[in-house]
Order: sequence, then C-alpha cells, then structure tokens
Amino acid sequence: MVWLALVLAATLTAHWLPIPDPLSQSLSDMLAKPGAARWVGADSLGRDVFSRTIHGFRITLVVSLGSVAFGLALGGLLGIVAGYYRGWAERVILMGVNVLLAFPPLVLIIAMVAYPGQAMVKVIVALGIVFTPAVVRIARANTLRLSELEFVTAARAAGMGDARIIFRELLPNLVPALLAYALLLVAVGALAEAGLSFLGLGVPPPAPSLGSLMASEQSRVMDAPHAVFLPALMLFLTIFALNLVGEQIQKRIDGRAGAA
Repeated sequence: MVWLALVLAATLTAHWLPIPDPLSQSLSDMLAKPGAARWVGADSLGRDVFSRTIHGFRITLVVSLGSVAFGLALGGLLGIVAGYYRGWAERVILMGVNVLLAFPPLVLIIAMVAYPGQAMVKVIVALGIVFTPAVVRIARANTLRLSELEFVTAARAAGMGDARIIFRELLPNLVPALLAYALLLVAVGALAEAGLSFLGLGVPPPAPSLGSLMASEQSRVMDAPHAVFLPALMLFLTIFALNLVGEQIQKRIDGRAGAA
C-alpha cells in the first residue's frame, strides 16, 4: 500500500515535481548513464528516463482505472440483472458473455483500436469490454446468493419495488466483492496497456507510456539497460503490489462472509 501510495502521489503531482520535462531532448546526453544530473540516465534522444517513467504512469493509470470502471459499470449492471430477474434475461446475458469469452481478447482489442478516434478512449473501451464477462459472472453469482437471504425476502414482503431492492439492498452488499476484484483487474489493465503500447497499439508518441518506453529502447538494451529495465521494474512492482493488496482484501471479505 505504501508503494501504491507513492506511485499515485508521484503520478498526480508529476507536473510539480523537480524533474526534467519528459519531452525535452538533449543530444549531448544521449544514452547517458545514471548520475547526479539524471538519477537513472537518459534514453537514445537524451530524454530523462525517470521523468518519462513517472509521466508514463499517468497514461497507465488512466487506462487501467478507466477500463476497470467501464467493466465494473457494464458488467455489474448486467450481472445484477441476470442474477435478480433470471429467466430469459439471464439466458440472453450469459449467451453474450459466452460469445465474448470465446472471442480472442487480443484480436478484439486490435480490431477496436484499429477504428478511427482517440487512442486512449479506444483502449479504455476495448479493455473494459474484455473485463466485462468476468465482472458479469461475479456480480451474477453474488446476486443469486444475496437474493435468497432474509433481508431481501423481507424487503419484498414490505412491498419494495425491484429497483429499490437492487439499489438499496443488493448493490451495497455487492460493492465490497466487486471492489476487491477491481484491484486485480487494475493490475491486469496496467499490464495490458503496457503490452499494447509495446506493440504500438496504445497511446501514440510523443506521450510517454511504460510500454512504449521499453519498446523504443529495446534495440539499445545492451548500451543503456536503464532505459528499458527501469520502466519494467516500476511496472512489475506496481502490479505485484496491486495483486497483494487485492488478495488480502478478498481474503478478508471471504472470511467475513464465512463468519456470517
């Protein structure tokens, strides 16, 4: 959690930190080694690697959080509808989920990113659609379980409408489970964004992203390993931290559910 807090703080305050401009080039500093002037050196165009890594996290953060929010909103809504109403609604939604699961995610993302439009928005929507089936299943399974509990039965007996039951009784109990899974999806989204940028399918240059930083300097990894391995290390530590925190939250939620 400390590492995630540091990354988030550095990302949000990147413009005010005393670090060089990530787009500023200096031919005299090409492939400069780490030193006092540049903490972790420079890339092949003399741009500060540390500054570009910090600013690159901004794109990774926006894409991962945006895609997870999109997947949670769409998948959560469809999962609640399928688990609460059941019948034909559940069959139609599950059929759509099975179609998405059968379609190769990478092909789907590439097909969506190929359409004209803002690159960041396309990546967010594409990843959000990929995340939706898993969220639908989690929301549906929890809705099926909660719908049979006493407090929902009492709400029906009291004359509450379906919308009121969903938003006042079911949704507050679904949020903890969905948020715990959301942390794991953020890690997956960050890795996916880096992978797409590495393949040239993410946010185009000159905006720095972790994947594009590694891709642009991979041919010079022997001369300037810092330009490739620092973004990779930062990405690794962040995804590792997200997975640890998400697993701990999930264990606590499961423990409380078991105790109840």
